[in-house]
Parts: sequence; C-alpha cells; structure tokens
Amino acid sequence: MAADSGSWQLDALLRFFYSLFFPGLIICGVLCVCLVIVLWIIRRHLQRKKKSVSTSKNGKEQMVVAFFHPYCNAGGGGERVLWCALKVLQKKYPDAVYVVYTGDINVSGQQILEGAVRRFNIKLAHPVQFVFLRKRYLVEDSRYPHFTLLGQSLGSVFLGWEALMKRVPDIYIDSMGYAFTLPLFKYVGGCQVGSYVHYPTISTDMLSVVKNQNTGFNNAAFISRNALLSKAKLIYYYLFAYIYGLVGSCSDIVMVNSSWTLNHILSLWKVSHCTNIVYPPCDVQTFLDIPLHEKKLTPGHLLVSIGQFRPEKNHALQIKAFAKLLHEKVAKSHPSLKLVLIGGCRNRDDELRVSQLRKLSENLGVQENVEFKINISFDELKNYLSEATIGLHTMWNEHFGIGVVECMAAGTIILAHNSGGPKLDIVIPHEGQITGFLAESEEGYAEAMAHILSLSAEKRLQIRRTARASVSRFSDQEFEVSFLSSVEKLLT
Repeated sequence: MAADSGSWQLDALLRFFYSLFFPGLIICGVLCVCLVIVLWIIRRHLQRKKKSVSTSKNGKEQMVVAFFHPYCNAGGGGERVLWCALKVLQKKYPDAVYVVYTGDINVSGQQILEGAVRRFNIKLAHPVQFVFLRKRYLVEDSRYPHFTLLGQSLGSVFLGWEALMKRVPDIYIDSMGYAFTLPLFKYVGGCQVGSYVHYPTISTDMLSVVKNQNTGFNNAAFISRNALLSKAKLIYYYLFAYIYGLVGSCSDIVMVNSSWTLNHILSLWKVSHCTNIVYPPCDVQTFLDIPLHEKKLTPGHLLVSIGQFRPEKNHALQIKAFAKLLHEKVAKSHPSLKLVLIGGCRNRDDELRVSQLRKLSENLGVQENVEFKINISFDELKNYLSEATIGLHTMWNEHFGIGVVECMAAGTIILAHNSGGPKLDIVIPHEGQITGFLAESEEGYAEAMAHILSLSAEKRLQIRRTARASVSRFSDQEFEVSFLSSVEKLLT
C-alpha cells in the first residue's frame, strides 16, 4: 500500500514538472527574443552615435581603429607589441583614426606616449586618441581570490561595455587577451574584430595541472591535495574552456605570438582558417649595436633577468637557484657574481611581490649579490645587457619571451625555462649550433649557470655569435610584414 502511495506521488510530481516544461520553454523563448530586440536597439543606437562623432578628411569618412589595452602604460612585451602595431598601421594607413582604450587614468596621454619612447624607443608618427576607462579594477586579479578566471573575464565584459559606450570603432583589436569582449564589440558594437593573443586565458596545460593534482601558482595546495576539490575545479575549468572557445571564435582574424600559443588557440577556438603566428617585435637591431666580445666591463660576472614582476614569472626560482649557485656550485676563488632583476611594476601587488623577493634574498643570505631595478629606461636596460654574461628566464610555459630574444641579440647567453615559446621557437639550434640553454628545476638552473661560467671565453663567444645570428626572424621588420598581412582583411 505504501509502495503504491509512493509511486502515485512520484507520478504526480513528474506530471507537475511536465506541465511546467512547455510554459517554461515559452518563457525562455520570449526572454531570448526580448534580449535580441534590446541588443538590436542598442546596436542601432551605437551606430547612430558613431556616425554623429565620426570625423572626415578631404570629404571622406575616416576609419576608426581601436586597441583594447587597459594596461598600455606598463613596460612589458605586450605593450611593445601595441606600440609597434600602431606605428606599423599609421605608416600603412595614415588617414585612419587610432584609439587606445586604457585604464591608466593616473597619467595623461602625452605621458603614456613619452613612456613608450623611454621604455621601448618607439615614437609614433601621428597622434593617438586615448579613451580612459575608470572600471579597470574589474579585471584586477586581486579582486577575485576565488574563480579568478571567471571573475576577470566577466569583469572585462563590463570594462568593454564602458569602452564601447565612450567610443564606437569600425575595427576593434583586443591586444591584451580579453577574449570575452570580442562578441560584445562584434554583435553589439557592429565592429570587425581581431585578436592578438599573447597567452590563452586557459590552456590545456592548466587543465593538466589540475587533473594531475599538481600545485602551482594557479592551483593552490589545498585544492591539489583534495581529490573532490580537484574534480570540482576541473569541471569548472572545462566549462570555462568551452565558453572561452566560443567567445574566441567570434574573432575575424587571430594573431598568436608563438607556436605554443598557436597550438592552444587552435585547440580551444578552432579558427585555423583565420589564425596566424605573428612573432612579437623585438628591437633586435638596437641590441645588435652592442659590441660582441667576452664581457669584462664589470668585475666578475653579471647575471640579469628581464620580466614584469608577475607571479607566473617565478622570480623566486631565480633567486633560489642563484643562492644554490653561490653556496654549492662555485668555488670561493671564483670572481664575484651579481644577479640583477629588471622589470616593471604594474600596481601595488607587484610592488609587494618585489618586497617579498627582497626578503627571500635576505633569508637565503644573498642580498648583497642581488639587485632590483624597477621600471628602468631603455638605455639603462641596454647598458645592463651589454655587461651581462647570463640572462635568466624562469617562467613555465612562457608564451613567447621578448626578454629572451633581447638577451640573445645583446650577446648575453640565455638560460631559459624548458617549455613554451623559448623551447619551441627561440632557444633552438641555428645551423646546427646551440643558441642557449634550458632548465626547469632549482638544481637544474644552478648547474646550468655553473656550466656556462665554466666555459672558456672562446666557447661563450661562439654561443653568443650563433644566438645573435638566429634572432633576425624576430625583428621589427619581420613583425611589420606579418602583422600587416594578417590585419589587411579588417582594413580593406
């Protein structure tokens, strides 16, 4: 009797949900139609707004090309790509209007341009219009201690909305990796959209880290040690990767900076028909001016590191490996060694990170041999590279590595991480000769540094010459040809 009663209740419950199915489906359909209508109305409004503020030259309406780069005043490789891209486009299409969406509200447009000259030796031939965004805090990683990828991606949509409301372009290029803004500008703004991808927001390597329960800067120890939390995060990552693929596929043209990035973007976005490798522009020629010889400008040997003070750059590994080199690998009679970490600080989090690295060097007893150079000028960077014997790079799966190329062009023997762009594209044999060294662990880096220092002056000079000869494919001139070839679909 009880079983019959339970069966009847289950049937009643199923009938109830079935009765809600079609009304629910109708409501969802109506809401979708309403959403489409609202977006269409907004798009029409934006198109009228664009026409009302459009400028003309010689009676012809000017094309507006906008770059979305909220941190354009930073001093990293991504910013060098931005300024080189603008310089190239202005040279080819001087009549267009160029806009940069930036969140650097504490400086003026003129100061930003002066920074590009000071840091990268790049001066634009024509003016650039800056649209200052006040909601950049929405894409700060510190704002999202949990679900960081999702938080920053959704935040970028709101930041993109602010940008779109302030200026509607004809062509929109995301040059910083905010793929979730692409459908917004394409379908709401009515723009042609392109992407220059430095580093995929999520990659199959990140999925592997979580799946294998490995601890990393993007996978906390308390998650990697818990099987249930790891499975939950893996599901979250797979769902995010699927959505990331959808928004990325909205791009009309896609440029990636390395073979490593290409493999991940093709896997996630599935847009092989419009995707090309465009190596970042490296100021190779400027560094080639440095005389190539066994460097004796400073006592002992100088080791340098180039890279923004971001967590994934793993500067701590450099300091630990350097300490191991000093304490275990080098004889006391060896000339003095000094490690100089050169990089940019974007915000207070980066400044705090530098303080922690200073503390680490003190704890390891190498503070007298370690220096930090923050936001230095291009000339200062060139001077350090002209004196350095070894250039260090420690980021796992670095998407490319402009600093790696700069070291090689300057005649500094590179020791990079055995992964990503350095492994696949940069530190590879040239005409059968080695161009540098790769390592992964603290012990591996210390041993490699000791090996380089033990080489004869003639052998080091041979490696420098080979490395320098191999980097011409990363020059500004090569970037100009590749970049224009990729973006011409948007501009013609």
